[in-house]
Amino acid sequence: QVQLVESGGGLVQPGGSLRLSCSASGFTLDTFAMGWLRQAAGKEREGVACISNNNRVTYYADSVEGRFTISRDDAKKMVYLQMDSLEAEDSAVYYCARDFRFVESCSISTSVYDLWGQGTQVTVST
Repeated sequence: QVQLVESGGGLVQPGGSLRLSCSASGFTLDTFAMGWLRQAAGKEREGVACISNNNRVTYYADSVEGRFTISRDDAKKMVYLQMDSLEAEDSAVYYCARDFRFVESCSISTSVYDLWGQGTQVTVST
């Protein structure tokens, strides 16, 4: 079964950290660029970070640059998002997604993703 399953969300205080994990199955992960996107209540889904299939390219939204780090372990079929210095504005459902293009780069545009996980809730609050 082709799917992505996220985990690692939860409640954290401002300034805290979380590490999200995404388990991929049913397809060859190292063929695809991958991304993390999020959707806050009442807002549109937005791209947060992406990583190319060869691990050479990463890209971050301005709002998370310097605080979030995306990584991947193709042998384990996993993609990760390390989130540090979390802010209330980071509260959202976070999704792992697969980029359908076969390019040696990545994009955080929501239009390039064809496979999504079910999401994991991140809440930053006191």
